[in-house]
Amino acid sequence: MIRTQLKYLFTIIFSLILVDAIFIPADLSAEIYSYTDKNGVLHFSNAPTSSRYRYSGPEASMHTSIYYPSSRMNAYDDIIREASLHHGMHFELIKAMIHAESNFNPNAISPSGAIGLMQIMPKNLNAFGISDPFDPRDNVMGGTRYLKQLMKKYNSDLSLSIAAYNAGPGVVDKYQDIPPYPETENYVEKVLKYYSHYRNQHP
Repeated sequence: MIRTQLKYLFTIIFSLILVDAIFIPADLSAEIYSYTDKNGVLHFSNAPTSSRYRYSGPEASMHTSIYYPSSRMNAYDDIIREASLHHGMHFELIKAMIHAESNFNPNAISPSGAIGLMQIMPKNLNAFGISDPFDPRDNVMGGTRYLKQLMKKYNSDLSLSIAAYNAGPGVVDKYQDIPPYPETENYVEKVLKYYSHYRNQHP
């Protein structure tokens, strides 16, 4: 009888553990907060110590659709089209970059601190003319401006330009090719795949 009761108790405990495993979020510490100080410098924290911080969204994985479903993939088409016309870049390429960079999450912040739809590093905000990296239009216009500069630098070589957007032009110049980094190689492949997909959608 005791053995039966213990078995029953164990079953209940195991069931409770299983329920917790299913319903408790996998990561409770990935909420990102930010504020801009008086010098225009952006600060980030997942444990804010001041009321100046505002919620910026979850720390996003760049290769997951957890934050925005596919129904949001067209939400920024008007902004992308405006950036495309303004900077003379292909609409489908810009959209592919955004898809690969942030999966259409305007609040995305990478572990390295890159922000928004096109994942702009804080140190580049002024150079790209971005005043609010969380503003979709501001972010996309600035990111597209930078992409155009890279395309000009690499004589419209799409693969090198995409690689430079990911790893930096200095690294691409060093190797005179796509850097032999798995992250960058996978990134270039992913952007080109998305680019082909969107071009097929818009012949």
